[in-house]
Amino acid sequence: MAKITTLKAAVSELIDNGDSVALEGFTHLIPYAAGHEIIRQKKQDLTIIRMTPDVIYDQLIGMGCVRKMIFSWGGNPGVGSLYRFRDAVEKGWPQPLEIEEHSHADMANAYEAGAANLPFATLRAYIGCDLPKYNRTIKQIECPFTGEKLAAVPAIRPDVTVIHAQQADRKGNVLLWGIVGVQKQAVLAAKKVIVTVEEVVDKLEPHANQTVIPGWVIDAVCEIPGGAFPSYAQGYSTRNNAFYQQWDVIARDRETFSLWMERHVLDTENFAQFKDSIGVRSVA
Repeated sequence: MAKITTLKAAVSELIDNGDSVALEGFTHLIPYAAGHEIIRQKKQDLTIIRMTPDVIYDQLIGMGCVRKMIFSWGGNPGVGSLYRFRDAVEKGWPQPLEIEEHSHADMANAYEAGAANLPFATLRAYIGCDLPKYNRTIKQIECPFTGEKLAAVPAIRPDVTVIHAQQADRKGNVLLWGIVGVQKQAVLAAKKVIVTVEEVVDKLEPHANQTVIPGWVIDAVCEIPGGAFPSYAQGYSTRNNAFYQQWDVIARDRETFSLWMERHVLDTENFAQFKDSIGVRSVA
């Protein structure tokens, strides 16, 4: 059953060195505040999982928190490369990074399998594709009913899933809406769950096409207004496109990156202080 607590306490209690951690979000509701707290607490040897890793994963990798990344696309959306990700893969800085690449459909199905407590997912995919040559977790199986050749991939079952959402009630039930990716499946597949929210309310009022995640599958709920910055939370904030463009410059150089992270993340106590330090006092 979810408890409402601080993000610092949730990360300290629920994420251990060596864990597999999924910080999911698609275009919006990306859990940046939680990623920063992982960096502040200097968690190490993590396997990070996400369908579309972007800037927060670049930061986690560049700060030496990550041993392996499981993903299906990686980049600075609308801008270009993730330079700390590239540096780790190509030159082993700050440490070598193991990568396991999948397709979007593959990972979505693998999360579904994990949520259903199944050992693997099957899908029609990878015909004529070279990716299985480089990712040995992608197998080919034969349908026992039709003889059709199908792809099979292991279920994704993170040690910890972290998501951001718009609201939670005081019992820890969570409501999210807008562009929703695999957050619900990633939560249901995980052993432990942290959810940051824009606000805690007395009563949730869900409407059609909104997603409710019950508090009994969540361990910690943390109220962090603007916790998805520079991405956005529909109904609460807009995407800060300028930050993504600025990150392209910050991340290209190791020293510039390290100094920026030291000043704005390590030397701040929380996400509100981080936003103040970069001159963003409102994300609306």
